[in-house]
Amino acid sequence: MTNGQHIPQEDLVLYAMHSLSPADAAMTHAHLSACDSCRRDLAEINGDLAAIALSAKQVPIPEGARDRFLARLKSENRQSHARPSDAGESEPSIYGPALVPTLPRRSIWPTLLPWAAAAAMLAVAAYLGIQNRRMQDLVNADRSQIATLSAQATRAQQVLDTLTAPDAQQATLTEGKAAAAPTAHASYVPSRGALVFVATHLKPVPANKTYELWVIPTNGSAPIPAGTFRPDANGSASVVLPPLPVGVPAKVFGVTIENEGGATTPTMPIVLSGN
Repeated sequence: MTNGQHIPQEDLVLYAMHSLSPADAAMTHAHLSACDSCRRDLAEINGDLAAIALSAKQVPIPEGARDRFLARLKSENRQSHARPSDAGESEPSIYGPALVPTLPRRSIWPTLLPWAAAAAMLAVAAYLGIQNRRMQDLVNADRSQIATLSAQATRAQQVLDTLTAPDAQQATLTEGKAAAAPTAHASYVPSRGALVFVATHLKPVPANKTYELWVIPTNGSAPIPAGTFRPDANGSASVVLPPLPVGVPAKVFGVTIENEGGATTPTMPIVLSGN
């Protein structure tokens, strides 16, 4: 009846269609009471069966069919009560002669066989549908995991390229002109617009303030905002691969203190700078 763990899909289909033997149906019912996985499969099968039943075209009963059916039943009932006479002739009925002859008994198999075939096809379709959904879920999960790993690998490679590129502009940022405790290092590749910035020993800022990094181009155009950051408890912070335009060489890098959310132009003074 079961494979040791769960009920086979074909048995669940037969259970849903009330086609199992009483013993198998009892075993299935007992298993379902303790197995969430099989109950979910049974619910999907019941849903498929309901959808197929609802998809069948509904044909209205022809007008007068009920009256004709009742008239035939009355006719056959009268014939069954007619008694033959002693001379072998039919005794006249008080209802008059029978108008409809007695119909021969027919086998029910020609009627049941199409339904049995349809039930078998329905069971196979429900089983294949469940298996297809399970395979699709596994494929989607694998694709999602592969996409996540690919994105992580791409970003790691970009960070490595920015730190080790031969044409990377390296700069150490300090507080004012004299070397002080807060320091920062920027690695910038203009041809790719890639920037990695790491700072240490930063002073804390108020809750409504933030540090903001700026790239000041060599062509004298306006400073380009390169991301906001707040130091951790140790005074460390970083900005990794912010969105920057490609092909803009930097003359100077600067850090200012701005309102929370950052600014579009630097607010003086510049607390860290370097070229």
